Amino acid sequence: MKNEDIKSIANDVALKLKVAGVKQEQISKALSVSQSQISRLLSGKGKRRTKLFDRLCIYANFQVRGVSVDLVRENLDLLEAIASIWDGSASQAQSIASVIKSLKPFCKVEASSNPS
Repeated sequence: MKNEDIKSIANDVALKLKVAGVKQEQISKALSVSQSQISRLLSGKGKRRTKLFDRLCIYANFQVRGVSVDLVRENLDLLEAIASIWDGSASQAQSIASVIKSLKPFCKVEASSNPS
């Protein structure tokens, strides 16, 4: 990915977050990184696409539009975790989905980021 592409994506993400009223401090806490790292990423100063940049994009998408199928498809960690345990059957898919849904009380989601 070219630097121009990263800068363009970063500018788009920054604008979406600004419009949604999401502050850098909120993002830094959610991603467990410093606010200066978030500022650097949102300014488009990154030279390459990093895991943190990807996490920031996923977080921004969640904040702006909620979780979508495309967003799930973009999350390689989630997909790899599912692929490592799923045998491909519908019954096991239901079981895995039930376990994931049961984790909701343990997932910290701020009230302002809840899409419902």
